[in-house]
Amino acid sequence: MLKGLGGLGDMAKMVKQAQEMQEKLARMQEDLANITVTGESGAGLVRATATAKGDLTALSIDPSIFNPNDKEVVEDLILAAIKDAQARAADRHREELQRLSESLGLPPGIQLPI
Repeated sequence: MLKGLGGLGDMAKMVKQAQEMQEKLARMQEDLANITVTGESGAGLVRATATAKGDLTALSIDPSIFNPNDKEVVEDLILAAIKDAQARAADRHREELQRLSESLGLPPGIQLPI
């Protein structure tokens, strides 16, 4: 019945697939904001928590490291924990993007806009 309309049937299918992909990308953005990772330094004396989007949400410091003479050490531990949390967030972000790409049947390595 649609033979006389050329590729309009295929076009409608492509539009529907694009809408589904947009919905999945929006859901993934929400999910990334709710997934948390924790980075640490100093054998767990300093812990930084971030979302998979990379937003720092918490910082925990063991009180035993508060010695005025060790100010630089504490600062270094804090920075190291934050960098670790950010690296873990980036890894998790990549994993979620890869999972989404595979579920959409996209070729490996394609860059999604999120």
